[in-house]
Amino acid sequence: MTDAGVPPAGELEAVPEEDAAEIVEELADETERHPRRTSRLLIALDIDGTVLLEDETLSPGVVEAVEHARRAGHEVMLATGRSWSSTRGVVRVLEIEPDYVVCSNGTVILKKVEGDEVLYEQVHTETFDATEVVTLLREHLPDAKYMVELEDGSRLYTEELDDWNLLGARRVAFDELTREPVCRVVVVSPDHAEGDFVDLVAQVGLNEVSYAIGWTAWLDIAPPGIDKSTALEMVRGWLGFDPHEVLVIGDGRNDLGMFAWALEHGGRAIAMAQGPQEVLDAAGEITASVHEGGVAAILRAL
Repeated sequence: MTDAGVPPAGELEAVPEEDAAEIVEELADETERHPRRTSRLLIALDIDGTVLLEDETLSPGVVEAVEHARRAGHEVMLATGRSWSSTRGVVRVLEIEPDYVVCSNGTVILKKVEGDEVLYEQVHTETFDATEVVTLLREHLPDAKYMVELEDGSRLYTEELDDWNLLGARRVAFDELTREPVCRVVVVSPDHAEGDFVDLVAQVGLNEVSYAIGWTAWLDIAPPGIDKSTALEMVRGWLGFDPHEVLVIGDGRNDLGMFAWALEHGGRAIAMAQGPQEVLDAAGEITASVHEGGVAAILRAL
């Protein structure tokens, strides 16, 4: 403001009551002409290790904090390595109805369909021929258990694993896994630790695919160049957010891509405190662990 009756910023000046009322009126007019807006954000949350603990219970305060962010006008969505069949329940528990959900580490995007009830349909899917990479991995991990997700969302697996939600999935022989293009491959070898997977990736050189080593030490493989960030960039454009109006929170190596994407364009990338060191190093900020309600702390501060 340039009105001579208003003291410069940072200074105090005593004025008569009638002059003070006039100044307040001028400030109100100025605010109405040039309102200060809080930027609306596209907030993408990982699930496992971010909003859910290992036992599938919710991180403290996360439901209330998500509602707080939504009331403030922000778009809160999920970007997860889970398939949609394992994600829909988390959407319900968080009590959100986002316009889009990113699943399977960015290979699947679902859009909300308006109707008598809220439903989601696939609007974008990435696939690849996984025959070569699966054959290569089996040579090094002969006792591993494999699961693939197909373009229509159905899943095939070789052996059961307690941690997998296999509702609607079909058990097949190994040779049947890759008879048609897949969205992703999940490999679990119970006798190997996380460090073993890191060494294996370096040994076999998975250059023709995107991969992430999950928080429970499994290998998640996607088509070349595809990760959560590629899907989120599409969603950002569809929803009309500016590139810097994004905030992403995660804890695993499959979140590295979306961290880099957010930071590159001036957004915020926040890691959960319990994540591996390379994830913490890649983030722009670190919040409390999933057990301590790290997501709730970030969302309530918006």
